[in-house]
Amino acid sequence: MFSVLYNLYIQGLGYGDAMNGRVVGIQSLATALMFIPVGLLGDRTSRKRLLIIGALFSGLAFVGRSFFASEFSLLSLAVCSGLFAAIFQVLAIPFLAESIPDHQRLRIFSYFSSIVLASQVFGSMGGGMLADLLQTFGISRIYSLQIVLAAGGIATLAAFIPLLFIREMPHKVVSTQPKISTARTGRQVSCPTRNSKSDYIKIAQFALVQLIIGIGSGLVVPYLNLYFTNRFSVSLSAVGILISLGQIMTIISMLIGPSLAARVGSVKAVVCFQVLSLPFLILTGFTNLFAIAAVSFLFRQALMNAANPIQSTVLIERVSDSKRGIANSVTQTAFMMGWAFMGSIQSYLVTTYGYYWGYAVTFSITGALYVSAAALYYIMFRKPSQPVMNESLVSTSL
Repeated sequence: MFSVLYNLYIQGLGYGDAMNGRVVGIQSLATALMFIPVGLLGDRTSRKRLLIIGALFSGLAFVGRSFFASEFSLLSLAVCSGLFAAIFQVLAIPFLAESIPDHQRLRIFSYFSSIVLASQVFGSMGGGMLADLLQTFGISRIYSLQIVLAAGGIATLAAFIPLLFIREMPHKVVSTQPKISTARTGRQVSCPTRNSKSDYIKIAQFALVQLIIGIGSGLVVPYLNLYFTNRFSVSLSAVGILISLGQIMTIISMLIGPSLAARVGSVKAVVCFQVLSLPFLILTGFTNLFAIAAVSFLFRQALMNAANPIQSTVLIERVSDSKRGIANSVTQTAFMMGWAFMGSIQSYLVTTYGYYWGYAVTFSITGALYVSAAALYYIMFRKPSQPVMNESLVSTSL
């Protein structure tokens, strides 16, 4: 609900595009600054407890954002929601990874991402339609948006309830040099695993790619609802339905993703999805026909996002168990830093060049960055990963 309507709510309060950029930027920066501390804390304490805290306080922040209208309130509550939203973004994947067998990870990550998107479908579609419905009963645009946004905040708040019933697996105690017990002597000898330096190099490479993608994404994705309303003057219901359809197509493509990864390899599958999305991205930025923009948006959304669970699997596979929390934190931080600093640039381009050329330029820049990220990703990760020895006690006969 917030992803579809909150930018429009700020616009309805009388603020310009620059204010939307500031809100997106400061929220993204707050989230980015929390990623690494949350990742480190999650590796050392209960991830379940942190996820409950994140859901609870994110919901409270969203409810507050639904009613406060001053500039200070908009920015300060954006910071609060960004801080607590970071908890779920960082810890969800490591929490899943430690709770399921290795051979099921790609499939479960795809299911998880699809379920998240399915819930967003209901929020996007229902939020826009409910806001329009309330307006038909004589409720003003601002009040209708506040009611729907408050409902979204309450839904986020309620997410802590099912988290209470999840049984958390105990953290594994890991060592950098696991021991092998020999059958002949019973002694334990050191067996080298992937060392920390190799892990940190891999993490830095993933972070670089995510930074480039985040910069490109930050120019376009947070403002897609404004793009459709500003360029084509469509209703809130139409925007909600369109974004929901994009999420439905993404669900389908995410379910197809593991099959493609099994055929061509995970890295090639990621690159294929990202490159195939580019023509649709450029077409969306330059067309003046709503039908073409809508169809192009749907395919771009599905193809680009289909690579996300595969990328998560590649990251998990190439980094040892003890570094997965910090790896997810660093890569998420890099991505959100791109969002944090692109808000003011996006608003400047749109206000300077107008609703046609402003969006055309931002979509073109995003396309160039996506191509660069895909090429870099393939160059750095095209070689198959070396198998990582399970960081626990293993026995063997010598």
